[in-house]
Amino acid sequence: MEPRNQTSVTEFLLLGFSQASVYQPLLFGLFLSMYLVTVLGNLLIILAISSDSRLHTPMYFFLSNLSFADISFVSTTVPKMLVNIQTQSKSITYAGCITQMYFFMVFGGMDTFLLTVMAYDRFVAICHPLHYPVIMNPRLCGLLVLMSWLISLSYSLIQSLLILRLSFCTNWVIPHFYCELAKALTLACSDTLVNHILLYMVTSLLGIVPFSGILFSYTRIASSILRIPTANGKYKAFSTCASHLSVVSLFYGTGLGVYLSSDASSWRGMITSVMYTMVTPMLNPFIYSLRNRDIKRALQNVLGRTPYVQ
Repeated sequence: MEPRNQTSVTEFLLLGFSQASVYQPLLFGLFLSMYLVTVLGNLLIILAISSDSRLHTPMYFFLSNLSFADISFVSTTVPKMLVNIQTQSKSITYAGCITQMYFFMVFGGMDTFLLTVMAYDRFVAICHPLHYPVIMNPRLCGLLVLMSWLISLSYSLIQSLLILRLSFCTNWVIPHFYCELAKALTLACSDTLVNHILLYMVTSLLGIVPFSGILFSYTRIASSILRIPTANGKYKAFSTCASHLSVVSLFYGTGLGVYLSSDASSWRGMITSVMYTMVTPMLNPFIYSLRNRDIKRALQNVLGRTPYVQ
């Protein structure tokens, strides 16, 4: 496709990881395997929770929503990347790019909000155990998830509509494996001040406010655990939130690496982005299933195996 001096863009070019064709089968196999493991693992978590009545609690309700968000999150970028690798094409339509941006922001925001809500759930369970059933009632749980959806959908829609008003010049190349909003804004000819203000404002809010809530929750949780007199009691209390703490550390650690990366188009930046967009959703089911006896038992039931009962 030859560059042309016009503002009507029909497609973008995603440079991806490597221009060398010899690496394409390896990349295709690697990312296909990661995608299938992610989808299968999170689907098993959802099936295990929905099929076991003992897991119909607020914590597992939020976990099933997180698994759904993770499946959707990776499905916004990986299938298109696999198609481009297989067909040796780097193009994505203008409409496809805007759609990918929209859903990437929606499900990325959902991950952030759900992790925050799950931290609050653990805070109430450990710091206010006697009031837990009253505070974390089904109505509040549903309202928290609904508000997360509404905020994510609203912001993503506003940002997508603001992108639609932009015009693009001759450079339609995005040096990434998906349509990243910040990279796309650099290709616009028209004024992007409003887009950048909204982007940095919401990124700061989605980063600082939820993380502050998580940090506050776990500070209070740690304080409560330290006041437990017995070592066994401390271990049981910590074990109820250890999986979530691991997921939060992985999510925010890789997310921070993406935004602190000086050049997202470099190999280091690409690998950091893969960690954030693919590895984190892939590892979440393993973290929860390996450290949670209830999930293990439910998964054994789903897979048709008789669980070991202590």
